[in-house]
Amino acid sequence: MVTCMKIAAAALALFTFTAASAPAGSGASVESRPIVVEVYTSQGCSSCVAANLMAAKVAQKPGVLLLSFPVTYWDMFGWKDTLASEENTRRQKAYANALRRGGVYTPQMIVDGVKDVPAAREDAVSYALALASMTRDDGQTPDVNTPAIARRDGPSSDVTFVAAMRVKTPMRAAWSVPVQVSKRPNNLRVVVDRVPEAVRHGNVDATIWLFRVRSMAQVKIGGGENNGKTVAYRNVVTNIANVGRWRGEPLTITVPKAGNTVPAHDAIAVVVQQSGYGRVLGATMVNNATFYAPW
Repeated sequence: MVTCMKIAAAALALFTFTAASAPAGSGASVESRPIVVEVYTSQGCSSCVAANLMAAKVAQKPGVLLLSFPVTYWDMFGWKDTLASEENTRRQKAYANALRRGGVYTPQMIVDGVKDVPAAREDAVSYALALASMTRDDGQTPDVNTPAIARRDGPSSDVTFVAAMRVKTPMRAAWSVPVQVSKRPNNLRVVVDRVPEAVRHGNVDATIWLFRVRSMAQVKIGGGENNGKTVAYRNVVTNIANVGRWRGEPLTITVPKAGNTVPAHDAIAVVVQQSGYGRVLGATMVNNATFYAPW
């Protein structure tokens, strides 16, 4: 068992998430797009405290763009979430439909739009991130000899291997598109590149999402299951805007300056997502963007 655990640790260590030239959130162009991780959470959910701590760890990983979405359906149980919005709740419900889930739950983590796991389970989160990293990179690099990824199944500490050898995802199913965001004196400029040549004849119909983000927030909870606890958040989404559709050709969108009604935020994330709530095709984030308005 000890030998098996050592092999598992070595396999997982291979999947440290790195960007080619800049960390996620820098606003700079990177060769590998960030893995987009969405965490659906609530101040009224006792399990969400651990999930928020997990989210803070994930947010520190290079090559990961983490977004926290506080939801509203726990508000009836003794405490109204001070960061939650109906926009966030609607987004999670749309995922439940797209992923064919019977309903919504917290804490939920959705990775790259296609895989959901309980957000407080470190083994499940690590596994989902590693798979997302391999899938993303398959669209950019030739196949290599890669050891199997290890995971824990169930409550025991037994480690099993997903496969004896890695099965490479074809580029036509794993490609990404560069997304750039630049700040200007009076607006925000979003540029989505052309679809890769290898998949030019495929069906591309993607939504360009713009998220306003508070990079950090701390809340003392005064009721419900977490009464008396102080909860810290990373990258809380305060506003969601659909700013356009991308069909595979180069596209530039200009987002105008904000008005006084803009929710509190200090960063902007842009995510290009197939069919609105499908696979993430491209993403980036720019900090110190407090004056930009919804589309």
